[in-house]
Amino acid sequence: MTRGPSALPAGTPGEHPVPADAARDDSASSGVRSDPAASGVRSDPAAPARSDSMAPARRDSTVPGAPGARSDSMAPGARTETLRGISGSPGVAIGTAVVIGGHRTDHPRRRVSSSEIDAEVARFEAAVERAQDELRDMSKRLGNHRAEASILEAYLLMLGDETLADAVKRQVTDERRCAEWAVATACEAIAGRFAALDDPYLRERSHDVMFVGERLLRAFTLPPQEPPSSRDTSPLSTRSLIELQNSIAMPATFGAAIPRFSGPTIVIAHDLSPADTTAMVDEPVVGFVTEVGTRTSHTSIMARALEIPAVVGVSDVLQRVITGDVVVIDGLRGTVIVRPGPAELAEARARAERHVALAKELSESRHRAAQSKDGVKVSLRANVELPAEAILARDQGAEGIGLYRTEFLYIDRKSPPSEEQQFEIFRAVVEALRPKPVTLRTFDIGGDKFVSTFQVPPEMNPMLGLRAVRLALSRPDVFLEQLRAMVRASAYGDVRIMIPMVAGLGELRQVRALLHRAQEQVRARGQPCADEIPLGVMIEVPSAAIMVDHFAREAAFLSLGTNDLIQYALAVDRTSRSLAYLASPFDPSILRLIAKVIQAGQDFSRPVSICGAMASDPLAALLLLGLGIRDFSMEAAAIPEIKETLRRVSLVEAEAVAAEALACATAEEVECCVAAAFAPDLYDLLTGERETK
Repeated sequence: MTRGPSALPAGTPGEHPVPADAARDDSASSGVRSDPAASGVRSDPAAPARSDSMAPARRDSTVPGAPGARSDSMAPGARTETLRGISGSPGVAIGTAVVIGGHRTDHPRRRVSSSEIDAEVARFEAAVERAQDELRDMSKRLGNHRAEASILEAYLLMLGDETLADAVKRQVTDERRCAEWAVATACEAIAGRFAALDDPYLRERSHDVMFVGERLLRAFTLPPQEPPSSRDTSPLSTRSLIELQNSIAMPATFGAAIPRFSGPTIVIAHDLSPADTTAMVDEPVVGFVTEVGTRTSHTSIMARALEIPAVVGVSDVLQRVITGDVVVIDGLRGTVIVRPGPAELAEARARAERHVALAKELSESRHRAAQSKDGVKVSLRANVELPAEAILARDQGAEGIGLYRTEFLYIDRKSPPSEEQQFEIFRAVVEALRPKPVTLRTFDIGGDKFVSTFQVPPEMNPMLGLRAVRLALSRPDVFLEQLRAMVRASAYGDVRIMIPMVAGLGELRQVRALLHRAQEQVRARGQPCADEIPLGVMIEVPSAAIMVDHFAREAAFLSLGTNDLIQYALAVDRTSRSLAYLASPFDPSILRLIAKVIQAGQDFSRPVSICGAMASDPLAALLLLGLGIRDFSMEAAAIPEIKETLRRVSLVEAEAVAAEALACATAEEVECCVAAAFAPDLYDLLTGERETK
């Protein structure tokens, strides 16, 4: 994929965003904060903003950029529209739109007789093989794009997942539906379960399930695979946009009548899968816009991996933009300008130039030492969940993995992943970061992350129910499999294990006993492992913060999970838009709990880190530095910016502001205090732009 000067090197999503920051979206217009991606502050994924203008988009057969075409955006009477969405990947890009329609693949809806059941199941299995072969070929042709290839590997696993296969076979056998109908029905049911979840990341996986279904439905119409020697293995760069369109599961609004553009192109779609975006590598695509999605959707992840701007969650964009429209996308502000005039184009070019200047500087300095202005060293690590993200984290200058989420291995499975499956994934992550440390968090399942692996009765309040370490201890057989996989991975690098949602010391002791048993079992098999594996706890429940001195005596390290700590301490559902204004990381009660944890770590010589969204906000990071935090873990994309932030402020300055903040009575007072002290020195980082000469 051709990368223009508007692309910003970026990374991957981090810990779940704090809604209070998402709710305060007026800062972009004030000039104090206009880059949600850079700060860790996110727009609300549940409600992407819409343009006030409801005028229908003009339809015109001429296409700017094609020979002999005129620019419709500059035609008399053409109306400029500004659409609003969510920043998926930072940067500013100008290009010609190619609209990919949101229609799903048609499929037959035919009942089958009992004598046809075996044949339909065989057709399904053959379609799975063809779809997997197609993705493998695409992955091979990615060359050095390792992160993108790793995401495609996740699609391969989904295609072969036994839950999907069993659901399809039941539809064929019990409901007597043909294979195509069975695939569509099964995928819709599985996607529906994901869509009903509160967790934004898990909710986005519903789109992945539907994309797998689209790939399967398309595979039914593919001819049998040719022998490997006769397949087209030419680089993707040799394909035209017409060929690109034919490779995408969703048909174009105007069919195949899309010309090849000579200039920068912006793809407009209802949604894009990793396979779709991969197919565009080396094409002249400079940006993506989708109707659905959040910052944690794979469209956003892939756009950041490919280092191009993206705006997602733009309602009705397919009705507002037509192929050939000139479009400006602003991945800093989450806006899309359709048919811009001269003034909008000039401003976009200027913003792109300023953003590239800042991005270039951050990119060049991402491997510099992380330290304050007066030389106090800190450690910046990454929050990840996929091997692909580990690679991106390393490339962004991460000093290790501070939080590796393992619960996503359990998503929508009839049975837990095997020890061997988990071991291979953990080993890949550890080897990618070696010799840097990797902290593996035991599965945090339950609450807003319920999956079908564990058959747990419904609860009135699942966020306070059988989840995380409580669920793990209730299923020691399953938990031991994960612990053995982690123990085995310790033979390949610096591995640490962290327990989520610990409320009492008894839970830490029970997990330690199980970990010792897992180590004994691994050694009894003759398998290698580290002699000692540090076992730490996440401090995200108020009881743990209150009793932190006792935890500090027995745990090897402490990690502040500020997202849940804020939710539980302030009694605020972090997924509630109406209460988002209360869930502030700057609340004085939260700062005092953090200070108490830091003090306990100092008293007992235990490392204290922070792995919540608070760590990726520049102003909050400086406040945390002043409170005594020296280990930060965040989304990889934020590491270069936070590294630069810390280099501009001395520890003495940060400590003075932290002391003043602890004396404040409200979150608003704390924010004003911190902004007054640091915002002037961080203006370019807070706006995402660097003035150019």
